[in-house]
Amino acid sequence: MSFLLRWLFALILLTATYNPTPYNFTRWAMTNWQAQLPLAVLFGLILLVGYVIYLRATLRSIGGFGMILVLALVGAILWVLIDLGLFDLSNPKLMTWVGILALSLVLGVGLSWSIIRRKLSGQVDMDDVED
Repeated sequence: MSFLLRWLFALILLTATYNPTPYNFTRWAMTNWQAQLPLAVLFGLILLVGYVIYLRATLRSIGGFGMILVLALVGAILWVLIDLGLFDLSNPKLMTWVGILALSLVLGVGLSWSIIRRKLSGQVDMDDVED
């Protein structure tokens, strides 16, 4: 359950920043920045804090190579789905959602990696040891 929550928050962070619908921070800020600049800056900083937390934890836990590996795994799964005819590349909105989903999986795995590794191996990280 903890992985699902971390992944869900990553998905919310990414979709709040940008998605193919008109309901996202990027489009709102581009149209309203002159009239509501303080609010746009506040929301932008809140999103930035979320990205810093997720990216820092992901880079510390799985590193750049791990991020590339998770993206490659998602890419290979998509390749198989396309090859089987279950997925179509002609819809740009769908591809944007797939990209958001792929990035959210990378961030979710990165934030949850210590928990996943502990459950798989039974080993405790130094950060997990109590005094």
